[in-house]
Amino acid sequence: MGDSTRTIHVDYLARVEGEGAIDLRIRNERLASVRLRIFEPPRLFEALLKGRGYAEVPDIVARICGICPIAYQMSAVHAIENAFGVRVDGQLRALRRLIYCGEWIESHALHVVMLHAPDFLGFPDAISMAREHGDAVRRGLALKKAGNTLLRVLGGREVHPVNVRVGGFYRLPGRTELVPVEATLREARDNAIELVRWVASFPFPDFERDYEFVALRHPDEYPFNEGRLVSSRGIDIDASAFDTEFEERQVPHSTALHARVKRRGAYLVGPLARYALNFDRLPLSVRTLAREAGIASVCGNPFRSIVVRALEIVFACEEALRLIAEYEPPELAVVPFEPTAGVGFGCTEAPRGICWHRYAIDSDGTIREARIVPPTAQNQSSIEDDLEALSAPLVNAPDDVIRHRCECGVRNHDPCISCAAHFLTLKVDRT
Repeated sequence: MGDSTRTIHVDYLARVEGEGAIDLRIRNERLASVRLRIFEPPRLFEALLKGRGYAEVPDIVARICGICPIAYQMSAVHAIENAFGVRVDGQLRALRRLIYCGEWIESHALHVVMLHAPDFLGFPDAISMAREHGDAVRRGLALKKAGNTLLRVLGGREVHPVNVRVGGFYRLPGRTELVPVEATLREARDNAIELVRWVASFPFPDFERDYEFVALRHPDEYPFNEGRLVSSRGIDIDASAFDTEFEERQVPHSTALHARVKRRGAYLVGPLARYALNFDRLPLSVRTLAREAGIASVCGNPFRSIVVRALEIVFACEEALRLIAEYEPPELAVVPFEPTAGVGFGCTEAPRGICWHRYAIDSDGTIREARIVPPTAQNQSSIEDDLEALSAPLVNAPDDVIRHRCECGVRNHDPCISCAAHFLTLKVDRT
């Protein structure tokens, strides 16, 4: 029998943010290689920031993502404040946690219900799924709306908020503005609990990976904005020491850099990592719900990440309610400061994982150098390792089976390939 080549083109894989492709090569019934290929042109935000004033940075980086703009804004303001020696405490710090709650709620709800759940229930999209699971889709949309409400009240608008600034906010919400949000969040919390129970009932493949988890860890809180960078294999550093443990490499098949632990290789950020490294920081109510959902304190099955994301929605709702109940408007919306020359580092927990920023700033507040490491760039190597582990046992299976399993394997991690809603392509080459 002579050599033969089989190629499968999946031109549009919906429910993934960004443009990319999977290239899977099979030779002599063995998996030869698998690549998550990102081919979108570089967006050059770091170059765009050079020469800009520090005050412009939060609004510019918010445009990197329409789903998680707060992550980029918060990492940026923390880095610039680090350079200027500014410390934001008290109610201003609490408001930053509160607006981050809104982002986690709306982003996780979008992914869990609209993008990820159809994989487990055999539907091509959420619209088709709604015919049989209408209540679940309505709950997901209500959660998305609740998160957006927080972004609008605190950030000025739902998409690319404009109220975040270095040192605090441009405008503070009054107590009367937050009172109506409480009722919305109570309903959201109930919806989120039902969401956990729904997704926990899905059929999950028996698939475990030994990830090196990386996340922020705070001494008292489940992390949003602050903490040390830690890993499940012993890393424990300040955000400023990121380059001592991690490195970014250019690979031929991707326009995004691959981040790796220097001594070991691939690592994973995001809900599974946050949860595993901070389970003891979750409220008892969420830990109890996790046990009810069958999720231990460490989860290495990426397919079950949908349950962990739903648990984080419950946490974000409860944390938002706590913060609103304790809120008293501070006297000033911003901590007074003067720009100084320096280098600053910031790292916060985007819904998809740690978002790391570094800025070198001149004495007049002009950005001299900017560097941003987004979550999906850090997860690319682990996603490729997942795809290899998923597809290797299936090399003799029909192409449609391999294609579907690889598509699901990518969606497990909610990749934001370009921080815009485009599509993913799969190519399987058999010889």
